[in-house]
Amino acid sequence: MITPLRVGIAGYGVVGRRRRHFLDLNPEMEVVAVCDRTFDEPRTIDGVKAFKSYQELYGEGLDAVFVCLTNDIAPEVTTEMIKRGIHTFCEKPPGRTVEDIASVQDTAAKHPHIKVMYGFNHRYHESVNDALGIVRSGSLGRVINLRGVYGKSKFISFDQASDWRTKRAVAGGGILLDQGIHMVDLMRLFAGEFQDVHSFVSNAYWKHDVEDNAYALMRTADNTVAMLHSSATQWRHRFNLEIGLERGGITLSGILSGSKSYGAETLTVIWPDDDDKGDPREQTTRYNRDPSWPNEIAAFANAILRDIPIKNGTIEDAYRTMDLVYRIYMADPEWREHWGLNAHLAPAPHTG
Repeated sequence: MITPLRVGIAGYGVVGRRRRHFLDLNPEMEVVAVCDRTFDEPRTIDGVKAFKSYQELYGEGLDAVFVCLTNDIAPEVTTEMIKRGIHTFCEKPPGRTVEDIASVQDTAAKHPHIKVMYGFNHRYHESVNDALGIVRSGSLGRVINLRGVYGKSKFISFDQASDWRTKRAVAGGGILLDQGIHMVDLMRLFAGEFQDVHSFVSNAYWKHDVEDNAYALMRTADNTVAMLHSSATQWRHRFNLEIGLERGGITLSGILSGSKSYGAETLTVIWPDDDDKGDPREQTTRYNRDPSWPNEIAAFANAILRDIPIKNGTIEDAYRTMDLVYRIYMADPEWREHWGLNAHLAPAPHTG
């Protein structure tokens, strides 16, 4: 029988508590301590030790830690945990800048025995895995283009305590970095790496210190084109990714999430109309459960206990996805002028 890994959670807010729920369901992991800056003094909460600072977790003999902190401090904590020989899972985004994840990469390279994984949770949805299987089978030919929309009705996701997400100095970016990064990651997953990037980025509606809309047009070296809209003015929460292939198409619509606000999660496969009447054969599969959170946690535990490589959410994935997000930001000349990489924490103008 395998002794469960001793796990800590750094950041015990909405996401940290959700992680705890699924960690408690995994027999190979045992949460023994948590920390959150809202805790005034050491205590016991939800049956485990609770501290104010992440440094206090060091004395708990942790095998692994889940970093569920704000973007400004997550890279620092991830780096420190790696240095101390603790396997580390960090929520997305990896930080505020590309430099943040590059710094973590450098540290991880010096500790190759430590498993480091990032929470690109959408890769673990059944609909995404089924779609990826079809694409990789080659039965519908190569990917020609992608069109993706990921949006919500406002920027603050959970409650007023989450308004750190609208502050550039803490978050680093807005709706694109916070939520749209999932769509960027999926586009990379299905199409590969993008070389050419054009964009418009704006904070014209909510007028926060970060963007509320980002529009991107991207192209790979083999001419696969992707169009992306990441939005905080969607009004009805929406997730939709259309994948055009040589001999058909795939549409991912809706995503099962904690908020249950994105509608039914479906995968539609489309085959060409041989009679050219514009009414092709379609088959839609609806998914009624979301195993992504437990499966993602299980993958992390499996990598640690059996010493196998991380497959999804690697440091390389995190770096390349973060780099593409920042190339989208920088491709808009007006946004770049006021938010260059050397001044990424300066307040943004209200454009538009």
